[in-house]
Formats: sequence, structure tokens, C-alpha cells
Amino acid sequence: MKKTIFTILFAFLAVSYIYGQTGTKLELGKKAPEWKFTDADKKEFTMNSWPGKVLQINYVDPDESELNEPFNDAVKKATDVDKTLDKNFFKGMGIVDCKSTWKPNGLIRSIAGKKAKKFDTTILFDYDAVLQRDWGMPKDNYTVVIVDKNRNVRAVFKGKIPETQNQQIINMIIALTKE
Repeated sequence: MKKTIFTILFAFLAVSYIYGQTGTKLELGKKAPEWKFTDADKKEFTMNSWPGKVLQINYVDPDESELNEPFNDAVKKATDVDKTLDKNFFKGMGIVDCKSTWKPNGLIRSIAGKKAKKFDTTILFDYDAVLQRDWGMPKDNYTVVIVDKNRNVRAVFKGKIPETQNQQIINMIIALTKE
């Protein structure tokens, strides 16, 4: 009888724990909940597609795609020109929030393709607003999330990043790549 009660109690706690993990919002210092999205070629990616790298994840409403262009230009300069940000330990990427726009998916993929070429990066598509639900990302916005090599959330920037903060954020990313 005790075994049965223990088994039922354990099963209840396990199910509660698993259920409680879905929809976990981002918290600084905590592990970011995993995701799986595809690129324009339908190839699947997760955060673990880039093991050992600090990730800059841009979660973007296509209507706001230019909002943090100055920040991304500064990151590109740090990686390609100044070489202060090492691509062996860093990956910047975009995830398009397709649910937040009126634009058709074909147009979104076209715009994303141009951005992917400009920034030499990967752009993925969140057709069902998964990160709005699971990470608490705002709708109709541009959010930048920095996760370390262990996938712990180190910074979240919602909306426009002031250009005066660009170098400070890049310095933080550089420091994370050296941890």
C-alpha cells in the first residue's frame, strides 16, 4: 500500500513538474527554455545547433525589422572588421515572429533572406508565436536575448536598443565568450 501511495505521489509530482516547465518565461540567470524552428529551407534548428557559442537571439516582428539595425551593424563590425567578437564562440541569429504581422509568409521569407545575407546569419521562423507564449516575448516588437554557452539568459532587451549602449552590450558578449 505504501508503495502504491508513493508511486502515485511521485507520478503526480513528476507530471506537475513537467507541466510547470512548459510556458516557462525567460528569467535572467536561468536556463532559457528550448525551442525548435525551421529556416526558409525547412531545416530545423534549436539553441543546441550552435554548441559552445554565446547566442544573440533577435526575436523580431517583421514590421519592426529595422528597429535595432544600428545595434546589429555594430555587432557585425565587431565580428567582421574589428575582430573583437570571435565567431568561433558567438552566433547572432534572428527568429521572425510571423504571427505579429499582416505580411504573408512568402514576403517575410524574402525580407528575411536579405537580412540573412547582409548579416551572414541564420534566420528562423516562428509561425505560431511559440516564443510569445513560452518566453513571454512581446507581440509587435523587437527583442534581443543574450544567452551564454550554457543557455542561461544573461540579458533581455525589449524594443529599441539605444546606440549609446551598443558597445557596452558587445563588451558583455565578448566577456561571455571568454567564460
